[in-house]
Amino acid sequence: MTFSESPPIPTYALPIPERPSAPWTSKLWALAFCIIFNLGCLMVNGSQFVFLLPLRILPFPWARGLYEEGIRYTKGSFGCLLILMCQWFSPTKLRITFETEGKGAFSRDEIDRIVVRDKKGRVVSLDLPTKFVLIANHQVYADWWYAWCLLYYIGEGMHRYVYITLKKSLQWVPVVGWGMQFFNFIFLARSWASDRVQLAKSLSTLGEAAERGDNPFVFLLYPEGTLVSKDTRPISRKFAEKMGINDMTNILLPRSTGLHYSLRSLAPRIRDLKLIDMTMVYPGIPPLGYGQSYYTLRSMFFDGTAPPALHIHLRMFDVAADVPIGDLSATNPAVDVEPSPEKSTVEVEIPEVEKTTFDLWLRELWREKDESITRWHEKEKFSEASPPPVEIPLKLNQTRDIFDAFCFFLPAAAGYVWGRVRG
Repeated sequence: MTFSESPPIPTYALPIPERPSAPWTSKLWALAFCIIFNLGCLMVNGSQFVFLLPLRILPFPWARGLYEEGIRYTKGSFGCLLILMCQWFSPTKLRITFETEGKGAFSRDEIDRIVVRDKKGRVVSLDLPTKFVLIANHQVYADWWYAWCLLYYIGEGMHRYVYITLKKSLQWVPVVGWGMQFFNFIFLARSWASDRVQLAKSLSTLGEAAERGDNPFVFLLYPEGTLVSKDTRPISRKFAEKMGINDMTNILLPRSTGLHYSLRSLAPRIRDLKLIDMTMVYPGIPPLGYGQSYYTLRSMFFDGTAPPALHIHLRMFDVAADVPIGDLSATNPAVDVEPSPEKSTVEVEIPEVEKTTFDLWLRELWREKDESITRWHEKEKFSEASPPPVEIPLKLNQTRDIFDAFCFFLPAAAGYVWGRVRG
């Protein structure tokens, strides 16, 4: 009688403490990553200080226009740098499916139009709308990294037009924090009493500018507010018990307030604003497992243990027609949010009944997301009727984007202009 041996468990499916010791060459790998990634960050931030900051000081419309275009270029450079680090140090691919049955569904014709392929049949971009809020479940710290990478493949490069919120304490972190300030990212103090005005005012300004300039715009937000972990799971369970509702299985109960305020600030200022819901699953993380036990930035980029693929499921909603954000008839899209209590606008003061309605809608959306993740664990599919996934290797589409990752063309252009002026 013979017994067949069970196949070995792949490294990515083992908890990080149980993985075999990395070979000594991994230290060289980690050193190379640190050098190249930090060099890219220095090039991006250095270009912002040396070439763009002087333009911001000049009191001319053309200087302001050049400054804003330059900032978009540096933001795109950082997005390219993130993809390049995956391509060189932690190779993986995106496996994208689209909802075709339930809420936020795409038609088969829409999917065929959205997925753009080259002459060899390779997917090169996703022709999705270019003004949207992107929400997703939150499992590991790398979620924001991969979300920014995904934006590279949407349209002609949405990675140049992304905005996120960060803790206020991060804005003065050398190089990275300074760069994020140039990117016009929104820094919050984690005190809702003050943050609600800051969030509404910042998004109103950014949304109005995007619509006025007919520029793409994407705001990335994680409604859970934090990672699923052994510390946050009991908090979600306790809140569910307090509210008399069932807790989620794979994710945390979402916090609706920040998203609600964001949509109410943006919707009056951006016509046809969309809400794209992204569900992401990392293979190797078991049901009820915690993502950070299997994937950390260190394990992925220092040890080279990347997820073999990132499984992404997309749903899309028209904010004005499909999302119950409430009555915005009193909002004047031409003015900024007024922080004065006597003159508060609809974005800052939301009727309680509208808050409750939106909270129920988002919670149901998250309940469906939770069920789709359970289905993926059981059948490796988010939806029974979804067509086969669209596969995109996580790498730059063209060689010149490698130069973009190090902000090469900004100093090159400045040097060319300076040479012509001197000549």
